[in-house]
Order: sequence, then structure tokens, then C-alpha cells
Amino acid sequence: MTAAPGSVDPVSYFGDIRSQLDGLPTELLGEYRAAKRVLGIPRAPRIVAIGEAWHLGALLVTADGVLATGDVARSLEPSRKGYTAISARERDELRFAAYRGGVPEGRAVHYNWTPIDFAALAAGGTSGPLAIQDGELRIRWSAAGGYAPLDGYLRERIELARGVL
Repeated sequence: MTAAPGSVDPVSYFGDIRSQLDGLPTELLGEYRAAKRVLGIPRAPRIVAIGEAWHLGALLVTADGVLATGDVARSLEPSRKGYTAISARERDELRFAAYRGGVPEGRAVHYNWTPIDFAALAAGGTSGPLAIQDGELRIRWSAAGGYAPLDGYLRERIELARGVL
């Protein structure tokens, strides 16, 4: 059952979460930029870092918003390799794209994320993995699973980030 609009304020809720995250390490947010030509010279695709966020499972919390996670690549300097599987080549191409985009080697970057629409949530709808049900914010952290209370989910991930668990 969907809660009545206005029963939960997601903006205030995530403001409180940000105060708990202060001082914890962040991860890079990136934007995939497809291959293109610049002055007739081909330019390889790249993943460019555009910000930082706290990674909390299915969510990325930024200084001014919340995002549903998408994909992640760990930057790797391009090299010549022989591949036995196309999927391995494709994964490395994304790692190389992160490196070409200026992400330091070995550093992870999140891309293909989607913003959470707080207005839709406040109106009693859903956005990404979040919904308001029975007057409480809930998360669906698995496509096959149901919704679980967001409080417990985030509490556990913040404790993990602090090294408490």
C-alpha cells in the first residue's frame, strides 16, 4: 500500500543520512562519453569523472542528491592482450575508457546511474529502487526481491563503511 503524499520527506531524510556519512570515503561518479572525431581524428570512448558520492549498496548519495547505482569500472591503463572471451574484452574496454577519461589507475568510477526523483517519492510514488510504503521509505535492492525498510539497509551499509561490521 502506498503512503499518503507528504507522510515522509525524502529530502530531510537524506539530509540526516549525509550528516552520518560526513568524513567517510567517497567514490567517483563518471559519465560515459562515446567515441567521436575531433578535427577528423578518431577519439576513443571515455568515462570522465564528474563528481563524488558515498556508495551505499544500491544507492549513491551525493552532496545534493541521491542516485540509483548503474555500472562501475575500475580504471586500467590500456594494454595489448589476447582475449578468449568477448565479454572480457568489453569489460577491459570500459576500464580503459575510465583511464582515458582521467580516472587514476585502480580507482573505481560509477557510471550509468540514474537520479532519484524526490518529488515522485514525496507524492507517494516510486523512483529507482526507492518507494514510500506504509508511511516509510523502503528499498528494493534486488530486481527479484521485494521492498525492505530503508533505515536498516542504510544503517548496515554505513556501519560497513565505518568498518564497524
